[in-house]
Order: sequence, then C-alpha cells, then structure tokens
Amino acid sequence: MSRTAHIIDDVLGAVGNTPLIRLDRIANEEGLQCNLLGKVEYMSAGGSVKDRIAKRMVEMAEKEGKLVPGHSVVIEPTSGNTGIGLAMACAIKGYSVIITLPNKMSLEKEAALRALGAEVVRTPTEAAWDSPESHIGVAQRLQREIPGGIILDQYRNVNNPLAHEYTTGPEIVEAVTGTPSTESRPSSGKVDVLVAGAGTGGTITGLSRAIKKKHNKECIVLGVDPKGSILAYPDELNTEGSGDQYVVEGIGYDFIPDVLSRDPADVNEWLKTSDEEAFAAVRLLMRREGLLVGGSSGSALSGALRWLRSERGRAVAQTKGANVVVLLPDGIRNYMSKPWFLKMALEAEPSPLARRIADVLKTSKSDVQTNVGSLAGGIESRTSAPKEEKRPDAVDEASR
Repeated sequence: MSRTAHIIDDVLGAVGNTPLIRLDRIANEEGLQCNLLGKVEYMSAGGSVKDRIAKRMVEMAEKEGKLVPGHSVVIEPTSGNTGIGLAMACAIKGYSVIITLPNKMSLEKEAALRALGAEVVRTPTEAAWDSPESHIGVAQRLQREIPGGIILDQYRNVNNPLAHEYTTGPEIVEAVTGTPSTESRPSSGKVDVLVAGAGTGGTITGLSRAIKKKHNKECIVLGVDPKGSILAYPDELNTEGSGDQYVVEGIGYDFIPDVLSRDPADVNEWLKTSDEEAFAAVRLLMRREGLLVGGSSGSALSGALRWLRSERGRAVAQTKGANVVVLLPDGIRNYMSKPWFLKMALEAEPSPLARRIADVLKTSKSDVQTNVGSLAGGIESRTSAPKEEKRPDAVDEASR
C-alpha cells in the first residue's frame, strides 16, 4: 500500500488505504463465475471503516472553528467503532472525548475506548433512539451541561458520507480499474455490484455516489439491514421481526439517520439478514479466506451471496469478469468475548484432526488438556461483560 512508502506523521495517516481482496475460495464453493471481492476495513489504523468518518469529522470541525484546542470536549453516541476512531483522532489532537454506548455493545469496544483515554457511558439497549435514556439522549444531555461539549453527530454530519465518497469509493474504483483483465482472471474493468450494510447509512450512501456518479452509473448497489431494524426500503421489508433485538453490532437502527439515502437511485435494493446467517458467513470468511472479520461483515457477505443466488443476481453470478465488491466493515478484535464468537470458535464439532490428536494423547502420560468445551466455558466466564440489568444506568455512570 502506498502509505508504507514513506514515514507517516501520525496514526491518522494510516486511516484507510485498505486492500480489496479476492474471495475466490468462497466464490468457488458457491459456483460463482464473477469476481467476489472484499474491501477489508479492519486493516485501517483504528480497526474499522469508521476511522474514515472520525478523521474527516474532526478535521473539518477544526477547519470550521467548531473545535477549540484546550476547551472542546467531543461527545458522540455510537455503537463503538466511530467512538474508537474519534478517540484515536482526539488522542492525537488533544481533545477530551466522551462516548455514549448501548449496553449490548462489546466489552472490547469499551476497553479500547478507555485505553485511548475516552470516558464511556453505557445506556440501556432497549431505549428508543429519541428517549432521554438512549445513547443519543444521554449524549445530548451531556453536551448541554458540559462546557465545550460538542456532538459531531455521525447521523447528520455530511462529512460521514463524504468521507466514503472521497476515500473508500475511489480506493475501490482504483483497485478494480488498476487490475488488468487476464485470461485466467477476467475483469469487466468496473465495479458492477456493491454490497454494504447500513448503520448510520453514511458508508453505503457515500460509496454509491462515488461509484455511480463518477465511475459506473449502472452499478447495482445493495443495502444490507438486520431483521429488527427499519432502514431497508420499501418499509414493507421491515415488517418481519419489527422491533426485535438483534445481536450483530454496528448496523441497523430504529430510526432513519439523515445521512442515509433511501432513494432507489442510490441504493437499488435492500436485503434483510438474520444473526444466524451473519455469523455463519463470519465463519466462512475466517475458515475459507483467513479474514478475521466481525459480525456486520458476515451480514454483508450473507446478503451478497443470497442476492447472487436470486433470479436477478444469477445473471451477474454467472458472468465471468463481473466485479462484485462486498464492504467488510471491521474485524473480530471487538467481539472475542461475545457468546456467538466463543460458540463458533471453541464449541464447534471436533474435526477429524482434533479426534486424531485426542486419540494420540490418550496413550500419553501427559496432562495436556484437549477439552475445548471446558476451555470455552472458562474464557466466557472470565471475559463476558456484566449483564445489562447489573450495569449502572446512564445517569449514575454519567455522574461519576
């Protein structure tokens, strides 16, 4: 990557410039003739696609005079990754940071935030977005009462989608157009399909604008939304499981953020995904492609594969050289204590090789332990976050 060709002034110079990687093993298993490509965002400095918007929102707020060194306190409601990006940027620039975070978000996210110097306030997961107790409501209260408090507001800040229109999208286009078509690896020379999940919606909106306006207006953009969320369009898609809680983090909401374009010209089609298929796709990405991704990456891949199996998607799936890009937002770092990951990693059906190891060690006098089940239980008991009902409520924690 170009950023390794010279010395970088600070960690913000290592935001973005992530690789676009072929997912050939998954494509072969699925019988796909198209190129299945993953934009791997956990290789950004802070570990997620949200590094990009955090950097741009801070830099533009400084340029506009909204952030004042030695006075401003950055406050942000987030599911975690934007907070980590902001805490990283503010550590470099010297601003204090407060992050309000729903209880369901992982312990690892809170630990990373605190390690970067941020203050973290946990809020009830079940609180509606417009409730005073929600992560948004608590952030607004803190902003009103703390001198210098400023919410950069990823839900309405135009620099959210602009970060992807100006960086993520062009990087994808450059990688696709810069890779020559060969007999063994044919390419259409353009991005034919883009698949991305939506949280704030800034990522998919910015990517669509970058690709459709300046590269390929015929590109099919697919949005992925978890069941229980209401971001998909038309609204009828959100009826099944309406209001249900979902485990996957970083995507989905119970309101429509201003930065999300639901215009069918920008996002051509939406797919609803379940936790189960998301986590199955995470395992597939790990076991087949060696990519240590998080749950929302699994949501994006599962949505992409389902669309490619559909009547409309089959034509693309069977077109040699068609380029299908899947945005993989973050890595597994933030989820390693979550029950879904521990179950997948440590409680899977033993492989033939594991059985062979057990047979070998049965004849040994060694005390080597091979009981993966007890190991999983031990890790979960040591690292699981406290249950929501035992956490301090937002008001108590905010007043500490």
